[in-house]
Amino acid sequence: MSDRASLTGRYLDTVTRRGAGQRELIGPLPGSDLLNALYRGRFLSRPVFTGAAERAALHADLDNIRTALASLPGRRFGGDLAAFARAAGLTGVQADAVQRSRSTTVTALTRADLYTDGDGFRLLELNMGSAIGGIDNADLCRGLLAHPVLAGFAAEHGLGYVDTMAEQVATIFAETGAEPGSVPVIALADWPGHYAAFSPYLHKLAVRWRALGLDARPCHVGELEAGRGPVRLRGERVDIIFRLFLIEHLLEPDGPALIGPVLAAAERGAVAMFTPLDTELYGSKAALAMLGDEQGRALCTASERASLDRILPWTRLVAPGPARLPGGGQGDLIEYAVTAQRDLVLKPALLGGGRGVVLGDSPGCGPAQWRDQLAAAAREPYVIQQRIRPEPELFPGPDGALVPWVVTWGPFTLGCGFGGIYTRAVPAASPAGAINRHSGAHVGSGLSAGLSAA
Repeated sequence: MSDRASLTGRYLDTVTRRGAGQRELIGPLPGSDLLNALYRGRFLSRPVFTGAAERAALHADLDNIRTALASLPGRRFGGDLAAFARAAGLTGVQADAVQRSRSTTVTALTRADLYTDGDGFRLLELNMGSAIGGIDNADLCRGLLAHPVLAGFAAEHGLGYVDTMAEQVATIFAETGAEPGSVPVIALADWPGHYAAFSPYLHKLAVRWRALGLDARPCHVGELEAGRGPVRLRGERVDIIFRLFLIEHLLEPDGPALIGPVLAAAERGAVAMFTPLDTELYGSKAALAMLGDEQGRALCTASERASLDRILPWTRLVAPGPARLPGGGQGDLIEYAVTAQRDLVLKPALLGGGRGVVLGDSPGCGPAQWRDQLAAAAREPYVIQQRIRPEPELFPGPDGALVPWVVTWGPFTLGCGFGGIYTRAVPAASPAGAINRHSGAHVGSGLSAGLSAA
């Protein structure tokens, strides 16, 4: 049988017999200019593995949930996107921007964040759109496969990967209407306050994109000239804006002035945008909570409900009043949250990167502090979610001994379907709550049975 557990066990047996350590196994990765501009040498010593059937099943579940999220405005709000935005907690200026930047079809580009526990994969959130990270995971695969032990194991078991970056570029062409071979000018537009730190990576990424048919130009949104005519960057016409700035930036003092002209240009067809701002609304934790509650579930198809049952833990918008609780009973949500503190986590509905996340069992969060957090969350767009306690996974350490790590799995969906796997992990003994680059996570990739080496 070829599945996640059996493939991992066989590989660890193989690499343990060889006695290879982390430095040997990561091979050429420390020499990658692209990867080290972002990850600073923090690489996992092996990929994660999936069998063909479980990969297909997981992708089907994630695609079902993506489809259901995209249908929420129509199914639950009569097609009123502004009502959907208000229910998700957007401010007036954000809701207006979403209306002006509405896509005709919701992007195929998503990256799930999942843990694995005794019941399989458990979905923490479904990120959607152009600003999600990990697109370079195929580079991680190629670097790890340079080692003969992994290369031989992959060949023996028919393991391969998707070139996520190439498929992302194909999705950009498809969703913006750009003609293949036209080499459109695409502005990788970040936020001014973030651009300086991120620009070394963006400039290296631009080189790769040019080889894939996009004339990529890194910048921040303040550098875009968006008047009444075409959008220009340093005097040259821009065909596509690749949006790295976020809907939260509209709340900064200069946010509307910087973003408004760009949205107006996209609205009148002077430039294409990948992806429009409404994408963040579909990918918010608030939308996932609306999908998982009783009203949302009732509007889903049978296959969508089955996917929710398999991988989505109990997730609700924070608000006082009756709710269906884990286990199926009814009760007041806040009262339940007070009594079940250690089994719950609070998350801002519209922020990413682990910002604002409060674990009920975190050190220093006693009952009084937890009640205060719940009261504050009820006044803001927050969700409360069942705490998933992931099973640690073993990775070869520096001396070859196996070390337990906690892994966040990040499988992609793209226009091609399944789009590859990006992982982030911290040692199991680490006190880190959210697992991301900012908390010092190491990064990795995934190999799956039934795929060719890209």
